[in-house]
Amino acid sequence: MTITLKYYGHATFGIDANGVKLVVDPFLAPNNPLAPVTAEEVEADFILLTHGHGDHVADAIGLAQRTGALTICNFEIEAWLQNAGVEKTHSMHIGGAYCFPFGRLKMTIAHHGSMLPDGSNGGNPAGLLITFTSGERLYFSGDTALTYDMKLIGEAGGVDLAVLNMGDNYTMGPDDAVTAAQFVQAKRVVPSHYNTFPPIAQDPYAFAAKLKERANIDCTVLDPGEETTI
Repeated sequence: MTITLKYYGHATFGIDANGVKLVVDPFLAPNNPLAPVTAEEVEADFILLTHGHGDHVADAIGLAQRTGALTICNFEIEAWLQNAGVEKTHSMHIGGAYCFPFGRLKMTIAHHGSMLPDGSNGGNPAGLLITFTSGERLYFSGDTALTYDMKLIGEAGGVDLAVLNMGDNYTMGPDDAVTAAQFVQAKRVVPSHYNTFPPIAQDPYAFAAKLKERANIDCTVLDPGEETTI
């Protein structure tokens, strides 16, 4: 299976898993100042949401309604989506896993907030651990602080690629992201959630160098619109 990861800026990614298209945390132009495309230009069979903040769900409703994608999220966000007219949803919660056509998805612990844009309850934030049908393992930290629970992912076999937030201020910063990469035993890292707004300004190349020096883990820095294979 060929799996391609495309970066849309901030914490939004597209995944093409042998023709099955996933979008993680849709926050696209013009809402996302870094995104090279709008939600009208993105296709999706599945939409994955880590939590309810606007910089992760701003385009979720529109994208779901236009594409007919199945949106996977926690129970509280599912209720919000359904109230907005989104019909195809699948709710999960932390620690739970479910098999979809692209593979097995497990929601993992994340320490953050999750209030939805209208102020309603967004439930608990989560990370996403995907084991594709071909065996590759991909971890999205979501928005989180460094947590010792990440070690459980490493002890269960590690991951081929970890997408780690490293913008600091609202989430863990570069130093903690280096530790997180070691905890989950990542073979490779892609940084996310940085440089979108002044409080999360970071140098991703300095982070990549630090990750290599301290942990001997490779880091692929993607500009918005660029992609890499897993």
